[in-house]
Amino acid sequence: MFHFADPWYLLALIVIPVMIFWYLKNAGKNSGKLKYSDIRLLRDLGKTFKQRIRHILFVLRVFAVILFIIALARPQSGSKEEKISTEGVDIVLAMDVSSSMLAEDFKPNNRLQAAKIVAEEFIKGRINDRIGMVVFAGESFTQCPLTLDYGVLLTLLKEIKIADQNWDGTAIGMGIANGVNRLRDSKAKSKIIILLTDGVNNKGQIDPITAARIAQALKIKIYTIGAGTQGTAMYPVDDPVFGRRYVPMEVKIDEKVLREIARITAGKYYRATNTKKLREIYNEIGEMEKTKIEINEYTRYTELFLYYLAFGLIFLLVEVILRNTYFRTIP
Repeated sequence: MFHFADPWYLLALIVIPVMIFWYLKNAGKNSGKLKYSDIRLLRDLGKTFKQRIRHILFVLRVFAVILFIIALARPQSGSKEEKISTEGVDIVLAMDVSSSMLAEDFKPNNRLQAAKIVAEEFIKGRINDRIGMVVFAGESFTQCPLTLDYGVLLTLLKEIKIADQNWDGTAIGMGIANGVNRLRDSKAKSKIIILLTDGVNNKGQIDPITAARIAQALKIKIYTIGAGTQGTAMYPVDDPVFGRRYVPMEVKIDEKVLREIARITAGKYYRATNTKKLREIYNEIGEMEKTKIEINEYTRYTELFLYYLAFGLIFLLVEVILRNTYFRTIP
């Protein structure tokens, strides 16, 4: 950056055209003259080098004046520095992976596939936030601890699969408790859990309301999402004789409990009936839970007037030296 601390002094540059006008008007008036009877022979002589550069003294003076005026205006060069302070949000994505998430009412995908696609978009849209993932069915497991390494997080997200028969079920309370455990030591200003499920709590040692109260005590906000259409959804069944077929399955989401979880923790409950609605929900949560970023700009200026002053003095000194030596006039 280039900057003048006192730019009003630059108005003095108006003196330059005045100097040029005065010089051109009076050029030759103060020169000495000799009378010759015949100057025809002199006309045929070419101009000497000294004659060709006779205006150099005036040019040097003009440059000296320009540099002095610029020095008075205090030119400065500046470099900008930024101090960025952030207040990140710690987020745990708690995702239901029970077998009911295979229902294909989020066309062209099933519920789990749609949830993973939208979660991936959500993660890619965050900056400076630590994000972790837990999955739950009949039990709950940590898929990824809180991290800023979104590459690893997205890889582990893609590896999420439907729970096998050994731990199938819906342990919403355990999913919340696991997410709370990941956030309990967090120093972030905002700590949230985004819990997505398509069922009713039927497994686990901790019920959802108790888990929500634990989250409330640790100032953890929970956004709950009920995933599933209204009425019934087509569910795939693999028959050993007839192969894969689809049967209607009643959609059962305990909205009352999900609303209560959100209320206790000062969060919000959402119902997602398709992929578009699910994406809108994640976008809304993302807008509400934005990372606070403060940018303070500092500019450091270096004074340059000494350089202009020095060069101005050099031009002036050269003019004085030339005027009293090479261009010296004899009275």
